[in-house]
Amino acid sequence: MTALFDVILPVFLVVGFGYLVCWRKWLSEVAVDGVMRFAQNFALPVLLFGAIAGLDLGANYKPLLLLAFYSGALLSFALGTALSLYWLRRPAEDAIAIGFVCLFSNSLLLGVPITERAYGPEAVLGNFTIISIHSPLLYTFGITAMEFVRARGQNLSLGGVALRALSGVLHTPLVIGILCGFAVNLSMQAGLVLPQGFWAAVKMISNAALPAALFGLGGVLYRYRPEGEARAIALCCGASLLLHPAVTFGLGKLFALNLAEMRSAVLTAAMPPGVNAYIFAALYGVAKRVSASAVLVATALSVLTVWFWLAVLP
Repeated sequence: MTALFDVILPVFLVVGFGYLVCWRKWLSEVAVDGVMRFAQNFALPVLLFGAIAGLDLGANYKPLLLLAFYSGALLSFALGTALSLYWLRRPAEDAIAIGFVCLFSNSLLLGVPITERAYGPEAVLGNFTIISIHSPLLYTFGITAMEFVRARGQNLSLGGVALRALSGVLHTPLVIGILCGFAVNLSMQAGLVLPQGFWAAVKMISNAALPAALFGLGGVLYRYRPEGEARAIALCCGASLLLHPAVTFGLGKLFALNLAEMRSAVLTAAMPPGVNAYIFAALYGVAKRVSASAVLVATALSVLTVWFWLAVLP
């Protein structure tokens, strides 16, 4: 019970507060959108920039850690897409969007604060290792898959589709923050020294990122009404909350990941789909109701499933 009240509840109380504020109309939707835009376009990229700029790349980039996490993610995508096509009988574009919901964990907004509250600030190094390629890799994968499906019957090569997807990904603020972090990290290894005032400013903005993002997430979730499509929503919740962390946990044991790596990988895998999963569906105008409902339902259910994984992990 301690983990539920001391680790999980504070994070979801902030989300719930944002939900309450939006429900009671104490803030307009425009104001909530402004909070979320600040968090996603500015504060979170700065947080990622600072975290990656300070990472010891040699010590923290463990191929087996990434393999354990992303194998579970890609298997969840494959299962979600296949079952959407052959069980739910959805069109191919819908199936890709549903598969993307199963694929894309809320690794930053929920994974980082829960891991930090459970195991301390040093425990999130593995989280940031995963997150550093999370958006670039999964957005590129998802957009390429969707563009490839939509390009059927057109004279577009796979390389052309992938190039279009990569161009879109490189223009997203989170990816820009990640790439800038890598650039500064490598420059500092080559002798670059940035003044303490610069890092103080980065820390100030970073400190505002997660609270603002969690509050904004609650406000955004208020707009999503879980309705219909029960089987598709159940599929998304099962793949993201159960299959992904279970596969990551099993592979982590097989690969003999150390304790810190196991905690980061499994807890990140156990996170529900993020709002970006809905944004992906909305971008293409497919499976929007399923994606929105799955994000809301899975976020609520994750209070219990994350509690379970915290009990399983030492």
